[in-house]
Amino acid sequence: TVSEERKRKELKQNTRKARFEWEHPHFREAPPRVRGELPPISCGVRQKQRVSIDTLPPEVRAPFPSEPIIPLRTKTSREFLEDMERAIQSSDWREVRDFYLTTFDSFIEINAAFKANTSFNTTEDSGVNAKFLNVVYDALLNTPQDIQKSVLKGIINSLLREWKGPRTKDDLRAYFILVQNPQYSSTSTFVIFAHLLRQISALCEADHHFLVHWLKKLSPRRFRTLVERLLQFISTRLFPAEPDDLPPLSKCSWWIPSATKVLSLFNAANSVSSPPIMPFTDFYNITLEHMDFMEEYRTWQNYGNSSRFSFCQFPFILSAVVKKAIIQKDSEQQMISQARLSLVTKVCRRQRVDMNLLFLNIKVRRAQLLSDSLDELTRKRCDLKKKLRVTFVGEAGLDMGGLTKEWFLLLVRQIFHTDYGMFTYMKDSHCHWFSSWKCDNYSEFTLVGTLMGLAVYNCIALDIHFPLYCYRKLLAPPTVPCDQNTLVGMATPTLDDLQQIMPDLSRGLSELLSYEGNVEEDFYISFQVSQEEMGVVKSYNLKPGGDKIPVTKHNRKEFVQLYVDFLLNKSIYKQFAAFYHGFHSVCASDALMLLRPEEVEMLVCGSPDLDMNSLQKVAQYEGFTKTDVTVRCFWDVVLVFPPELQKKLLHFTTGSDRVPVGGLTELNFKISRIDVPTDWLPISHTCFNQICLPPYRTRKELKHKLTIAISNAEGFGLE
Repeated sequence: TVSEERKRKELKQNTRKARFEWEHPHFREAPPRVRGELPPISCGVRQKQRVSIDTLPPEVRAPFPSEPIIPLRTKTSREFLEDMERAIQSSDWREVRDFYLTTFDSFIEINAAFKANTSFNTTEDSGVNAKFLNVVYDALLNTPQDIQKSVLKGIINSLLREWKGPRTKDDLRAYFILVQNPQYSSTSTFVIFAHLLRQISALCEADHHFLVHWLKKLSPRRFRTLVERLLQFISTRLFPAEPDDLPPLSKCSWWIPSATKVLSLFNAANSVSSPPIMPFTDFYNITLEHMDFMEEYRTWQNYGNSSRFSFCQFPFILSAVVKKAIIQKDSEQQMISQARLSLVTKVCRRQRVDMNLLFLNIKVRRAQLLSDSLDELTRKRCDLKKKLRVTFVGEAGLDMGGLTKEWFLLLVRQIFHTDYGMFTYMKDSHCHWFSSWKCDNYSEFTLVGTLMGLAVYNCIALDIHFPLYCYRKLLAPPTVPCDQNTLVGMATPTLDDLQQIMPDLSRGLSELLSYEGNVEEDFYISFQVSQEEMGVVKSYNLKPGGDKIPVTKHNRKEFVQLYVDFLLNKSIYKQFAAFYHGFHSVCASDALMLLRPEEVEMLVCGSPDLDMNSLQKVAQYEGFTKTDVTVRCFWDVVLVFPPELQKKLLHFTTGSDRVPVGGLTELNFKISRIDVPTDWLPISHTCFNQICLPPYRTRKELKHKLTIAISNAEGFGLE
């Protein structure tokens, strides 16, 4: 029929067209695109529509085009260095120029130059000849400017080139090579660097996984250089020295999110390395301390981890100072809200308004400090989120901050005393851990957690010596679950965590794991362990029927894991759960999700850096100048004090011997003159971090009087 004949003609035409397109792919129609515009960045950026081969007649079927064949490049590091030496001596750079022009012309050429002969098959092996790559990059900045510009031009062409298929590991390797280019330190190359970062950040999760493991194989020096370059890129984009050097921020708003996402890959690589390649604090971007970080925090609270970018999505880049400020501001807002609620309630009931209702007022006797404090906190649980104010009965001191610090300091000393029994002091590790004794009421652990939460909430550093694992447990999870039956504080422990608390036992278990003899006969232990509680030895099975299951070479890893979990989690679960809920009853803030365990420890205990030279640099003077004899004698004495006396001086002046987050430079420290006879001792105003000195004339006299004063500093009075 006519219709059948028409169908046969159409099929024949389609067949010819399909065959032509497969044989001449460059003739395929492509949608128009603005010249110089980057292809869209998405997971499917390089996917293209293809006619299924199954729909073609058998006579025109052909195999799919294979992956691009990578040309063979055999230049070695030695040959390249010889080329460089000849170019430097003869000023003839043609051979070196040709090498760089060819190498960075495309992703294929990049792989041809730097791909090692070994086959790529794991995340641990990038397949890159790292030695040759480092030689080429180290030499690049010593070449003439036209060569450096040609490399950048080649990178631009590579990034702009339309993709012809799904990304391969060769493409991923090219990104890994390009991100190490040393030319991105200059603002003139930031546009190119930004487009590279954008494409890397848009890779799929599986590709990011490969990159993380490749990055951790870099040398520590090169790894650090790349991290610092990314931090510099973010800082310069936020606060450019010359705004005209960069495009308007409104037109490149994706620069900072892309750079931060790529930086997060470096942070992940650092985290999975053991030991870490660099301290986590080196990922802090101090520049962010000068931006509106509360706006970033509110954006994160409102939008979470959605497409709306916030630095709070990547908390590793925020310094401890910023996180402390966020928590402090968040606490202040909660305090204001709680005080306003109390005030409104009184007014609505037409009751007389007392300003004391705006505070959490704690009245204690020094002789009964612990019992009075616990009673007050129990009775006033509804006021915990108000501003704390402490009064010592029988003393005339007014609490402007100093009495609060003193109260915390004395209370912590009593709670952690071994006679009280709530915590055990581990002599080998010099830290406290939870006692495993069982009781009917764990409310005292709740109150200790509340006390620690109050300290963070009121920005007071405590002299507490918990191991780092305790703070990991406090963040497991960082916010209290809605379901009351959900387990809390159950962080997965390791032998390294046990090492922080019980080093001898940790070493013994490590020896068990590495023992090469007959474990069952030589150790003769089972999945049952014993523990002393209040002088009584009790036995516990680590698994059902554990007393009848011997530990062997095959199950010793399971035994160690269960034993460590028992010691650090299960045996103290009720104690720690009460402590956890007490802490979070005060510090119920989304900001805790931004913190690492180390940062929680810093918020609770302050900074470990007792640097009196830093304090000297920020000290202010009233009635003195920094060149006066008394001031010079003061610093001559203090700077050579042993750490114990330096802590006593800090306690005498500020009411606490702890260094605030950010170091002593965060203290508003003042030295004032009092016109009294020099036989007087120094006095202090702890509420204002102020020490008052008579006009001592000699170093010996000042040291004698100051030592007496700081060694007998307990109690408050009014002048």
